[in-house]
Amino acid sequence: MTGDRGPLEPRSVPPDRAPDTEQPRWRRDFPIDWAEDDYVSRRDLIKYVVLTSGAFAVGHLWLVYKSLFGRREARAPALPVAAVSELPVGGAKTFTYPEGSTPRLLVKTGPRAFVAYDQQCTHLQCPVIPAVEQGKLHCPCHNGWFDLHTGAPLAGPPQRRLPRVLLEVRDETVYATGVEDSAT
Repeated sequence: MTGDRGPLEPRSVPPDRAPDTEQPRWRRDFPIDWAEDDYVSRRDLIKYVVLTSGAFAVGHLWLVYKSLFGRREARAPALPVAAVSELPVGGAKTFTYPEGSTPRLLVKTGPRAFVAYDQQCTHLQCPVIPAVEQGKLHCPCHNGWFDLHTGAPLAGPPQRRLPRVLLEVRDETVYATGVEDSAT
């Protein structure tokens, strides 16, 4: 038998062996040609389930490992960021360190005390704004709050702390000396 698209393969016979015109409506709407149906053995199904579950378990173990041991410091050449007298207490300045990185935020918390973090929120990369009088950093996009002294999330959707920029004050100048990544 041939059709418009070439030779037709014979269709399988429905289980009740009735002609197509006498089949129930659901069988006419959703015909299943058993000859073309893929057979999956129980062994193949179990193999697929075990491999998929193993992949999920390995992925979760990787996340646990990264959360426990993921914090690391990246050292780069020291970069002068600001003069100690440049900012008032509670003042902030953005900078990039190292070159080509995401924006960083330097905040003066005391006469000679500074903290610096990645300016992007760890939730959806919105810029954080210092609220020094409250001792916090605020992400206005989803009302996230971070501790100003540790970078740890305090409220809102962020779950990870902000990456901290390591600082040194030498000769009345604040230098960025490295970046401590947050655990992922």
